[in-house]
Parts: sequence; C-alpha cells; structure tokens
Amino acid sequence: MSTTPLFGLDRRNFLRVAAAGVVGSTWPTLSASANDASKRRPPGFGQAKSVLIVLLSGGPSQLDMLDPKPEAPAEVRGDFSAIGTTIPGVAVCEHLPKLAKQTDRWAIVRTLAHREHNHLLATHVALTGRPTPIPRGGSDLDRVESRNDFPNFAAALDFIQPRTDGIPSGVSLPNYLIEGPLTWPGQHAGFLGSKHDPWQINGDPNDKDFRMQALSMREGVSTGRLQSRRQLLESLNRGHTTLAGSEANSLRDQQSIAYNLLTSGKLTQAFEINRESDETRDRYGRNKFGQSLLLSKRMIEAGVPVVQATMGIVQTWDTHIDNWGRLKNTLLPQLDQGLEALTDDLASSGLLDETLLIVMGEFGRTPKISTLPGQTIPGRDHWAHAYSGLFAGAGVQGGQVLGQTDAQAAYPITNSWSPADICSTVFNALGVDEEATISDPLQRPHYLLNGKVISNLYTGASA
Repeated sequence: MSTTPLFGLDRRNFLRVAAAGVVGSTWPTLSASANDASKRRPPGFGQAKSVLIVLLSGGPSQLDMLDPKPEAPAEVRGDFSAIGTTIPGVAVCEHLPKLAKQTDRWAIVRTLAHREHNHLLATHVALTGRPTPIPRGGSDLDRVESRNDFPNFAAALDFIQPRTDGIPSGVSLPNYLIEGPLTWPGQHAGFLGSKHDPWQINGDPNDKDFRMQALSMREGVSTGRLQSRRQLLESLNRGHTTLAGSEANSLRDQQSIAYNLLTSGKLTQAFEINRESDETRDRYGRNKFGQSLLLSKRMIEAGVPVVQATMGIVQTWDTHIDNWGRLKNTLLPQLDQGLEALTDDLASSGLLDETLLIVMGEFGRTPKISTLPGQTIPGRDHWAHAYSGLFAGAGVQGGQVLGQTDAQAAYPITNSWSPADICSTVFNALGVDEEATISDPLQRPHYLLNGKVISNLYTGASA
C-alpha cells in the first residue's frame, strides 16, 4: 500500500486524524500527545504578538542586495560594489549603508528557494507556503486569484483564532496586487471564504489627503445610533429570504466586520498617520514605501497580528530592464531608509521584542545579466532557485547569516529553506500549535505548519 503523503499527511497521521473524529475541523491539540508536543516547542514559539511582512513584489536581486559576489565575472556580479557590515566577513550592497550598520538586528537568510519562476504562482507560494492550485485543463501562465487558493497567513490565523475586538487579524497595504486582467493569488482567505480576508488598504499614505473614509462615521452618527441601525439591519437580514444562503452569510459577515471596524476607536486612530510629527515622517521617507512602513508600525501598535506592506506597486522589483538604475536611484535608498526608521522605532518602544519582521520577495533574480529583445538597458530575469531574505525581532538572533550559495548566488550549497518553512516559522512565532489544521472544500485536513520552523534564526546555529 502506498505511503505517499496526502497534502502533508502521511497515511499513519491521516488515519490518526480520522480516528480522532476531527477531519474537517480546526485541530489545535491532539489528546494525549498535546502535553508531549508542548514540551517540544520549537525555538521562538509564541514570542511574536505581530508579524510584519515587507513584500518586495517582483523579486529583488540577491546579488545586488544581500548576497553580493564581488569575485564573480562581470556578467554575473553586476555594477555595484560591496560594503562591510557589523557581521565580520559579511558584506551587502553599497547602496544599503544604513542596513550595513544595523545588521546586528537582522538575520540574513541567503538560501531561500522554491521552484516557481512565475510571478503569480510564486506569490501564492510566498504568502501561503503552498503550491498554487491549477484548475483541471488550466495553464499556470494564466493562473490568477481564486477562491480555490490556500488562505494566506492572516486569513488562516483569523480562522483558527478569530477576533471579536474590532481589530482585524490582518491588514495589507498600500495596494492590492492587480494588473489589468491579472490578480495575484495568495492575497486573501481563498477557500475559507471572504469572512476571513485580511483588510486591504488601497491608498498612498504619503498623500496629504490620505485617510480611511471606510473607518469614519458620518458626522452626526454616534456609536449608539450605529448600534440601533445595526439592530434594524439584523432584523431585516433575518426576514430576507430571497438571498441564497452563502450570499446572505457573506453579506452578514461583511456587515459585521464593517461594524466592528467602525466602532474600534483604536484602529481608526491608527490610520491617522498625520498624527505623526513631520520629523518622524521624514525619517521614514516621504514616499509611498516609507509611509507604508510607518503606517504598518501604527497597525502593529494597534494590535494587528499580521501586517503586509508591499513595496511600491505590482512587480516593482521586477528589474528585467535597468536593474542597477532602478535599484540605485529609488528602490534601495527607500528600502534602506524605511527599514532603519522602522527598526529604530520598534526597538525604542520595546515592540521589536514581540514583532517578527520579514523582508522578502517571491523569488530572486538570475545570476547572469541579460537584455530583453528590443531593449538596450540590461537587467536580470526571474530566479527561484536561491534568493535572500531578512528576519528580525521576536527572539530572532541578529548579526548572523544563514545559508551559503555558490560562487554566482545561483544555488544553495548549504541547507535551504522554502516558503513552507517561512509559513511554519510565522505561525510558530504567533503561538499556533504545530498540530493545528484547516480543511479544504473537499474536507481534507491541512497542517498550518506544513514545513519546518527555521530554528537557526533563534539558536544562532550555523546552517
């Protein structure tokens, strides 16, 4: 009989789940094994109250940022020089001088890897830790967002640890990843339904008129009046029998979420970025990315467990053309400045000790420089075999580098970590039990921690 794992469950564990009568349900513990599991908690378990994912959409170049190869041939190493950091013998790109002085706070992981070189598929993998489902007869070239997707981190957390305090489990900002007919998968709750979607901000926090109208009650509408209106609405909903069940439930869920948000003064104040001093706003950078990081910090202060800040717009870091010009003139200076201000503020307030910071793209860039047909300014193409990320806070030991790539930063020559491992690290940091599961529409259980926790982040052990 085959012992091939079924969606992360081998036959023995699948039968164990079925025998326990919990297939198709949330499974936070497993009877007698729960105490044993609690004694074997991976490093970092429960040390984060919040996770901030800084998504560099499009795929930043590992060679031109965190894994430079100054001894490589010219057609590989690129135009930038490398500078030293606070970690002896470790260098980063010359256009990250602030980061170079703060690497004692960060763990640099140089051997992230997976197999998807397509933006949409890789984004789903990065934000869910799961392969992107391809419909029967479909093509991965046109795979867009679907309710068949696996839920992203915030949505899964909301499902197993729902909140009732008006604070959403997840906030994504400053824009949804959508371009023309393409909507990037992995951005919402997928098969869990819209009830668990993270709250999406579409607006530029750097705009002087930025504010969240959706969170503002009209003048003259008090909380008490809103409550009476809600009671009336609920009465009407109960008498509204023409809507299909799923549509009615979805509508009621959205009404409930809207009500909780409107009555949460703590959250509405968090969006009032103009409360920050000019000096603070200047430190983050007067640009969309810098102000998005500042707004993300405010979300963390308000108690949002999972925040995703996307650098720029769709595929901003997709540097097929003018890789070095774009990095030097815009992308790296904004990233460098924003991250310095963010970590300084979180550290001074004590929030860095309880906030896991992750800076990553959906993949990296090719070692070999290339020029697209019809173009004259070279760049780098997609590359998922090896790419770099930054981790800090919530027990992560800074001042270390995990993983080593070959002479061209093309492939890992030491241990590598997958998006599934990042997924497991995130949930472990948030205190989610390793046995927690959710079920897909076919009632098949899936472990949320479907990879291995990157324990080296916490132990400082070489990898």
